[in-house]
Parts: sequence; structure tokens; C-alpha cells
Amino acid sequence: MSGPGRVIGFAGWSGSGKTTLVTGLIPVLVARGLTVSTMKHAHHSFDVDKPGKDSYEHRTAGATEVMIGSGKRWALMHELRDAPEPDSQALMQFMSPVDLLIIEGWKAEGHEKIEIHRPSVGKPLIQPDDPKIVAVASDEDLPGLAVPRLDLNDTAAIADFIVAHCGLAGRVMER
Repeated sequence: MSGPGRVIGFAGWSGSGKTTLVTGLIPVLVARGLTVSTMKHAHHSFDVDKPGKDSYEHRTAGATEVMIGSGKRWALMHELRDAPEPDSQALMQFMSPVDLLIIEGWKAEGHEKIEIHRPSVGKPLIQPDDPKIVAVASDEDLPGLAVPRLDLNDTAAIADFIVAHCGLAGRVMER
């Protein structure tokens, strides 16, 4: 069977810090002995592996494989021409098996997700309308959440949550 073992997504409005969190989490998870790949949703056209771009940042952070997709193309490079944009499930089949696949974006799709929420961005929480959001990482307290609130600035604690939630404890290296 192709595709990854476990999947966790990161969803949030533009400017909430998804890429910053993902690139901070990858080396923490890799240091624990996990193999990690990422899949990043982009809008329309994109260029891959240029310094400063998300795919480049994911790879240099230690991801085993990086997939990025948009309405115009997806990469491990595949031109879509006028074909419809594939969803995350369709693209996952092209990923090599790893312990964890992190999906950045695709906030409306059906995989489990951690929402990145910064009240300063001025956008509403996604969590109340998405039962697939299993936690919210925020830089402020959010009273009344129906899921755990994680400190957006505590990457190790977020990694701990992911390892526990995704059942990866048996794959983590003992130190």
C-alpha cells in the first residue's frame, strides 16, 4: 500500500503561523527518530525549491519528502494543465511511507487537523465548524474550546501531543 502511516494537518487563516510551526516541528519530530514528510497546499502557480519558499524550508528542516499542491500543478512535479485540482487524499497516494505525514493547508478537507489560531489575525476560529480539528494551537487563552488548547510557542509540547494523538510513541527513539 502506498502513502504514509499517520497523518496530521495544520489549518489556519493566512498569517497565523502554519509554516513557522511546521518548520519548527519537523526537526523536533525527526530528532525523536520519526520519519516525517510534508504536503503543502499552495494557491495556483508555484515554484519549488527556491530559498525562502515553503517547500524549500520544509526540506531543509529535515522532511523526508515534500509534496506541494495547487490548482495549477502539484509536485513531485506533475503539471495539471486544465485538469481539476486534486484533493489531499488523491495526492497522499504518491507519498512514500513514513511515520508521519504533516499536511499544511487544505483546511476544509477531512483529515484530522490542529488549528493554528492567533486572535491578532482578526479571523474567527475554524474549530467550532470542523469536527476534524483535534486541538487548537494559539498564542492566547481561548476559553470554552471543545478541544485541547496547545501553546503555539511550545513546539515540544505540540510534538508531544502529535506523538500521543497519532499513536507514534512506540516509534519514538528512547533517549
